[in-house]
Amino acid sequence: MSGIAMPKPSQELLRNKAQIVKDLQRIISGEGVICEEIELRPYETDALTAYRQIPLAVVLPETVEQVSQILKYCYANEVKVVPRGAGTSLSGGALPLADSVLMSMMKFNQILDIDLPNRAVVVQPGVTNLGITHAVQHEGFYYAPDPSSQIACSIGGNIAENSGGVHSLKYGLTTNNVLGLEMVLMSGEVIRLGGKHLDAEGYDFLALLAGSEGLLGVVTEVTVRVLQKPETARAALIGFPSSEQAGQCVADIIGAGIIPGGMELMDKLAIDAAEDFVHAGYPLDVEALMIVELDGPEAEVDRLLQEVSSLATQNNSTYLRVSETEDERNTFWAGRKAAFPAVGRISPDYLCMDGTIPRKALPQVLKRMQVLGEKHGLRCANVFHAGDGNLHPLILYDANNPGELEAAEAFGADILRLCVEVGGVLTGEHGVGIEKRDLMPEMFSETDLKQQQRVKCAFDEKHLLNPGKVFPVLHRCAELGRMHVHKGQLPFPNIPRF
Repeated sequence: MSGIAMPKPSQELLRNKAQIVKDLQRIISGEGVICEEIELRPYETDALTAYRQIPLAVVLPETVEQVSQILKYCYANEVKVVPRGAGTSLSGGALPLADSVLMSMMKFNQILDIDLPNRAVVVQPGVTNLGITHAVQHEGFYYAPDPSSQIACSIGGNIAENSGGVHSLKYGLTTNNVLGLEMVLMSGEVIRLGGKHLDAEGYDFLALLAGSEGLLGVVTEVTVRVLQKPETARAALIGFPSSEQAGQCVADIIGAGIIPGGMELMDKLAIDAAEDFVHAGYPLDVEALMIVELDGPEAEVDRLLQEVSSLATQNNSTYLRVSETEDERNTFWAGRKAAFPAVGRISPDYLCMDGTIPRKALPQVLKRMQVLGEKHGLRCANVFHAGDGNLHPLILYDANNPGELEAAEAFGADILRLCVEVGGVLTGEHGVGIEKRDLMPEMFSETDLKQQQRVKCAFDEKHLLNPGKVFPVLHRCAELGRMHVHKGQLPFPNIPRF
């Protein structure tokens, strides 16, 4: 698994596998427990396929009661549990451990309630992202967050990673579109947070759980917000002689107070790959291609398209085409959404990175990424959510060539360090997982990381849920519970203590 270390497996748990499997089979009968190596193979990795590990066993619960009993059993016997949705995580978030039970939630795949007067849909976590839109689109509604893997990724996994998508610039990430959750804690306790109402009382635990990467609990039910389809939506394809000019145009559009429904950017390598794969009609004589979608009332869309066109001209654009039909708009997006598999056709392997930067830094970062590519001797295709500065560099390599995976990892680490250096963050929507775990100190101090781990301890004091992810060094909860005394002085000495 290259240079990424995972927690050493418990030899006692490995020796007790047969008993653990037998105990789990008492909770889930039939084919609900998988324990043979050949049957475990499909679960050894997620979409970060460079890293693999066969789990101790896989369980496929179908009811909340089964989830609760499994977690209660694992809590009592200190067995690690890795929650898994559709396995589309690009950060290794669902990578199992040798001594862990992997809990697949894909049998929780029902839409439970469609309540359009309240603009809410209640689903189980195994329902796909696109499945929600399909369930309500006949009534003119849709679910806004739309990651490129939306045809396959599950809503439970979207919550774990706080997934976004091409339309998240205007309509928000998963955290902005989830209204309520049912969740099972590691102890087996079932809790409910929020609901169909707009705001939940008390602490905002929903925001805490969106992006918690399976470290705090297992989601068993989700209430999401759905939106009415805009009156008009049109997309523009805009080509530029350089990525730097395209990046500056992105900053200028946002600076002008225009918030597109979506604004994406692809460089030459990604354009060529996507066009060859989808035949979306992309121009092949440009170095960067921007897709800008405006939605709302028709008059507003027409005016904003004129403003965007003017800003593009000021940044030396050489190509402009505006969709005239809904089919044409969808075709523009089809190329972008297929960019990841398209790049997979031109390289045996690639790492899909995920960092976020201030929009104004786009031209600078794109230029420095070219220098980093030369330093590491690898090509990089850029596809990203330009409007919110969420980069998705695709680092191309061949794992069959000795040293190339390590070079790709080093290249990716340098890109993420660059993101932090210019005032950005390590992840926008893919999560930390194992991919960025050891880079967390680039962004957070030791004090910051300990404070985050205190939250983990409040939910899972034995560190049994998804261990080995997010935190580069894991502290015991008892150690984190101590109050720090500096030079004999308690922090905030004037605050009354009881």
